[in-house]
Amino acid sequence: MNDFFNRGGLRALLLAGGVLLSLRATAAETFSHDPLAVADAPARTTNAPAATNGAGLPPSASATGYTLDDRHILREGDQISFQIIEDRDPAITLVVTASGEVEFPHVGRVVCAGKTCKQVAEELKVPLEAEFYYRVTVVIGLNAVSKTRGRVYIWGEVRKQGPVEIPADEAFTVGKAIMQAGGFADFANKRKVKLVQTARDGTKTTRELDLVDILEKGKTELDLPVKEDDFIIVPSRLINF
Repeated sequence: MNDFFNRGGLRALLLAGGVLLSLRATAAETFSHDPLAVADAPARTTNAPAATNGAGLPPSASATGYTLDDRHILREGDQISFQIIEDRDPAITLVVTASGEVEFPHVGRVVCAGKTCKQVAEELKVPLEAEFYYRVTVVIGLNAVSKTRGRVYIWGEVRKQGPVEIPADEAFTVGKAIMQAGGFADFANKRKVKLVQTARDGTKTTRELDLVDILEKGKTELDLPVKEDDFIIVPSRLINF
């Protein structure tokens, strides 16, 4: 019996133990590379900073959602991405329409103009959780900024009446808007051009400009800046000659 343990028997037990340890190691390795198993496995504590949060988003993600931009005020023409993490579907691209709205899946049309991506994500979270999800992570990112800042409207004695786009990267003025509209028509009263602006409370103000001084005499410091939805009115001369 002693010879058995000292020779073949001991060797057999060691071999059996090695096989068992090998099987355990293989099983552990398989478990650690199975994405479903990892998702269901308890989290391991570590002193290293976490690369992602529970939803697989960057650390800046919150229960509301991760936004690529939470400062830019959305306006017509801006492109945004929209994603619901729980659906595991890729993000879709949406555009802010002329009415300032965006058509979102499940929710429908939502006014986004004048809000940040973060504000829109927080707003969408409420109806989505009320109707479709127990908990939802909304991701809205800013894909592209519109090249314009809305429109001003020109009426009267210009070559082309109607809306004029306000460039996003330019200080736009009454004089520049008139040039964008093709310039004055033949019977324009250039000295009595009116700029009509509406405040947030609905109050309207009208200011008069002499565009002869501004455009023909180079007194550009007298030109007035315009903003979205302003009206520029170019009247006719009383005596046309």
